Amino acid sequence: MPGYIRAAAAAMLFSAAAPADDWPQWRGPKRDGIWRETGIAERLPAGALTPLWRTPIGPGYAGPAVAGGRVFVLDRQKSAQTERVLCLDARTGAELWTHAYPCRYRGISYDSGPRCTPTVAGGKVYTVGTMGNLLCLEVETGKVLWAKDYVEDLGAKPPVWGVAAAPLVDGARVIAVAGGAGDAMVVAFDKDTGKEIWRALPRQHPGYSTPILIETGGARQLVVWLTAEAAGLDPATGAVLWRREFPCKDPIVATPLFAEDRLLLSAFYNGSRMFRFEGGAPTLLWAGKSSSELEPETDGLHALMCPPMMARGRIYGVCSYGALRCLDAETGARVWETYAATGRGRWWNAFLVMHGERTFIANEQGELIIAKLTARGYEEISRAQLLPPTGKILNRAIVWSHPAFAYRHIFARNDREILCVSLAEDGGPLQAR
Repeated sequence: MPGYIRAAAAAMLFSAAAPADDWPQWRGPKRDGIWRETGIAERLPAGALTPLWRTPIGPGYAGPAVAGGRVFVLDRQKSAQTERVLCLDARTGAELWTHAYPCRYRGISYDSGPRCTPTVAGGKVYTVGTMGNLLCLEVETGKVLWAKDYVEDLGAKPPVWGVAAAPLVDGARVIAVAGGAGDAMVVAFDKDTGKEIWRALPRQHPGYSTPILIETGGARQLVVWLTAEAAGLDPATGAVLWRREFPCKDPIVATPLFAEDRLLLSAFYNGSRMFRFEGGAPTLLWAGKSSSELEPETDGLHALMCPPMMARGRIYGVCSYGALRCLDAETGARVWETYAATGRGRWWNAFLVMHGERTFIANEQGELIIAKLTARGYEEISRAQLLPPTGKILNRAIVWSHPAFAYRHIFARNDREILCVSLAEDGGPLQAR
């Protein structure tokens, strides 16, 4: 059998045996930071990773979403005072379409560009820009099907670090933390028409945390974390199921973590609180004792923008000054900490993605690390340079954008380019859904 036929047959067999998965929204298919594909390499090659492709883009913090063989990402064109939604071919990085819209930043700190990862569902892509422009676009063409302006339509005032909560699609609804006036803190729109379905919660500082859907007590809940409180809502009606005060000094950014029927909230200044669900409502299990960002006062975990993860009764997350920490999920007590995966400095970040017994760590230096995190400690398997850090903060170069893991590849961006690197164990071609 000729070699090229054998290769094609092997690719087809591999694709059939282990279908490729999309990464259609913030933190993956279930918004939980877990990568469930199989056939992934055990180790990374030494040195710099070789991209399958790389495509120039403008600056921004928004990570990519990958679905249906396409990559969706946002950037900013500062000279033109516009934000853009870009759609690329996942196999080649070729631009399929671009939609630009006027967006003048007013009162925004860290003005590099949009913060929110797009959400792709049902042939549509939903995006939110820094000033609160919510768009619904057709996946195939980039045509705008409907749009909302949090400021003009809902009376919102964008927070100083910009709108950062990614839209969430649930059934016929797209749910947004809009920060609107009156009771329009959280708003659900018809995903096809943009018609408002419900609104919930009184106006307060929205913070920057992205909402999640959970199932507990036999029912589904929308969990929203704001600067003053966390709340559980009925995703179909917006009815308030519970509210729990957690007054935090701005900012709160990290997405709530729900695992093992427990809910963890972790704030930069005010530390962490863990809740256990009983009968569909949360009760406080433990609370951190420190309200300082400074080491060594941070007793538990003071996450900034990188959501922690939980496995086998342990919490793993990056603290205020870069320490990767392990906590006992039942008590909040610190088990260990290390700076091996990160560096030591204010606002240091690294995004954690679980993959079976391993964790993929994308740190702000642009490195990708494979490690095992257990109660015994941090075990690094391998690391390689993924892309150069091009942003600037506190005199250091950074990448502050969550990558996407799809089709056995990683898709990552900085302020100059977006690229795709194979992580497949067989090094085979990209197999999109």
